[in-house]
Amino acid sequence: MVATCWSCWTMLATCFSLHKTAFQDALALRYGWMPSRTPSHCACGTNFSVDHALSCPKGGFPSIHHNEVRDITAELLSEVCHDVEVEPHLQPLSDERFQQKTANTQDGARLDIAMNGFWGGRYEKCYTDVRVFNPLAPSNSGTTLQSCYRKHEITKKRAYELRIREVEHSSFTPLVFSASGGMGHEASVFYKRLASLLSDKWNDPYATVLGWIRCRLSFCLLRSAIQCIRGARSSQGRYIKSAPVALVQSETQFLI
Repeated sequence: MVATCWSCWTMLATCFSLHKTAFQDALALRYGWMPSRTPSHCACGTNFSVDHALSCPKGGFPSIHHNEVRDITAELLSEVCHDVEVEPHLQPLSDERFQQKTANTQDGARLDIAMNGFWGGRYEKCYTDVRVFNPLAPSNSGTTLQSCYRKHEITKKRAYELRIREVEHSSFTPLVFSASGGMGHEASVFYKRLASLLSDKWNDPYATVLGWIRCRLSFCLLRSAIQCIRGARSSQGRYIKSAPVALVQSETQFLI
């Protein structure tokens, strides 16, 4: 019991806690204010703004946004589904043709998660792909949030749905989120189904499980957005070596 309680407190501290500045930034994001004590320029040289921070690729923070949601979803799916796989490769095509010209036909194409037994029987496979978009980006300006969700869902379906249905003989569900929190209709249906499966397994009320999933995803998106604003956009520890590693090692007295 002690170990269980300790693990619960550890998860709460990791997933649902914010330090002082992060809490203030969360309030600023919630009400559309500019966070305090931000730099005048981004590390890439552009004028700093929340809009730019959520989209700037320097430092890899948009990828962290995406990967956090993917990993949490895969972790929960592994509780109730069989053969859960992260970043599964799609089967290579052999002269297949699709009606939609936007369909992805590249060899080596892959999605974010694949699992068996989610929508149907034990051997019925489902693929999902995550997209976290910046609602403040110029491409989304002048558009309602619901329309943005729908636009990105349609883009994902046009790229992958036909290939997955006709080649993989599986189903596809796009999971679209906004960087400021919230999810599209398809994602909402998906996580309701996931909450139902988890509720049956854990013997907990459905509403409680669904609220817990939504809270965890919301905090994941919030923490990632704050990291985009406050994180150091360094070179990610790239090491430039001036000589081959084997040569350097052979000329030293250190045995590795």
